[in-house]
Amino acid sequence: MLLPSTVQYLLFVAIVAACARPLGLYLHQVFTGGRTFLDPALRPVERGLYRLTGVDPTIEMDWKNYAHSFVLFGALGTLLLFAILMTQQMLPWYFGEYQTTPMTFDLAFNTAVSFATTTTWQAYGGETTMSYFTQMAGLVAQNFLAGGAGLAVGIAFIRGFARQETDQLGNFWVDLTRATLWVLLPLSLVGALLLVWQGVPMNVDPYTRASMLEGGAQVIAQGPVAAL
Repeated sequence: MLLPSTVQYLLFVAIVAACARPLGLYLHQVFTGGRTFLDPALRPVERGLYRLTGVDPTIEMDWKNYAHSFVLFGALGTLLLFAILMTQQMLPWYFGEYQTTPMTFDLAFNTAVSFATTTTWQAYGGETTMSYFTQMAGLVAQNFLAGGAGLAVGIAFIRGFARQETDQLGNFWVDLTRATLWVLLPLSLVGALLLVWQGVPMNVDPYTRASMLEGGAQVIAQGPVAAL
């Protein structure tokens, strides 16, 4: 193994080890309802979501109710993404001259199941198949929500070990909300801003046609790349 590769691996391990305790303490605060530095901005959003969806954050679930909520959420996410994929030509930011790969029933179903289960297997050409709206409201949304649901189940699994005298594992909808707002959203915002700073496209502009030095033209995809 070359020395630069060895240094890179060791540096990666060192960074992960250094982040384990502070991030672990932060996650503990998030999923036990403790105070964090993001509370002033996110607590009102959290309360608003509970009022909108009718969730009572004080009610906990046993494993059957928790699993039922998780499966129901995944099924609804799959159906919603499937609907977006099948109707994307009628939704905003669809450029028919560039989205030339047909969205068939089987491709839409495979993609919806894949993203709703965090597999994110892409059996298509992104620039020629998916519209900007599909990417943002469909694929990115499922990346967030399915990832949040997986994190919620992981937290419930930990509670199952820690709580030996009760069958209550927490509330799936609360865990999902807090995983999305307190963990995934801040990380994604920081990451996206860094990518934009480095010149990664973040727009909904039509594709760009550029003249090549050797003649001819090239179509360059734009879109919400930094968010993705």
